[in-house]
Amino acid sequence: MQTEKLEQIQQMTDSALELLNKALAEGKSDALKRYLATMAKFYHYSFGNQLLIAFQKPDATHVAGFNAWKKFNRFVKKGEKGIVILAPITRVVGMVEEHCTDGTTDTKELRRMVNVKPVYVFDISQTDGEPLPEFAQVNGDPSNHIARLKEIIAAKGIDLTYADNLGGALGTSSGGRIAVLKGQEPAREFSVLVHELAHELLHRGDRRQQTTRKVRETEAEAVAYVVCQAIGLDCSTASSDYIQLYRGNQETLAESLDYIRNVANEIIAAITEGP
Repeated sequence: MQTEKLEQIQQMTDSALELLNKALAEGKSDALKRYLATMAKFYHYSFGNQLLIAFQKPDATHVAGFNAWKKFNRFVKKGEKGIVILAPITRVVGMVEEHCTDGTTDTKELRRMVNVKPVYVFDISQTDGEPLPEFAQVNGDPSNHIARLKEIIAAKGIDLTYADNLGGALGTSSGGRIAVLKGQEPAREFSVLVHELAHELLHRGDRRQQTTRKVRETEAEAVAYVVCQAIGLDCSTASSDYIQLYRGNQETLAESLDYIRNVANEIIAAITEGP
């Protein structure tokens, strides 16, 4: 029964990617923009689980399991259909010592994922109860996120400079160096910084030779879109631009999306969770 369910979920994931691939092949790139928005909302989730959420409930905003919602004093409405995703099954493979800041050591279990299992989550719209706590939103002003982003760039050994003129460009990156045009409004400056950092993380080394300039630019802009969406900034790009990620087959589309997810996730986590 478990094997059959896992096969059904794999078929659902394949269908979601196939539909996305088909939409792009037909020039309907809004489908990809909707998926990138899902990626921004659920950046902690795996690529496959993001596809599953987008496929089953594209308008989802906050998802959690049946019992997890109870902890927030919210309850799943009668008759609601859950969103199936895959959760990891782990086992203890050893112990590891961690050094604490106060000089002491703490022994913790070292766990390794050995399999996955299907679980069901529900969107907040499928529940009733007490309102969720209000989370801070940027809403058009990146606030201290720009300063944090600059710290991340410096920590990666990338030199950041500001220029009066970049030949018409808002930003450039050239292997360990990022330059940004002076005088941009904060939201645009933040988006440009993320775009150029994405180039540094995605397109240095072998992969630069394996992709076209259009694909590299689109991947970097997609990362910027996901990161901006995740922190509440409206740095929208024309959805037609994302058509460049379609290179004729499902495998290369999935590869691009996975690279975008990984880099966007790394940047979002560093910005929102701190050092």
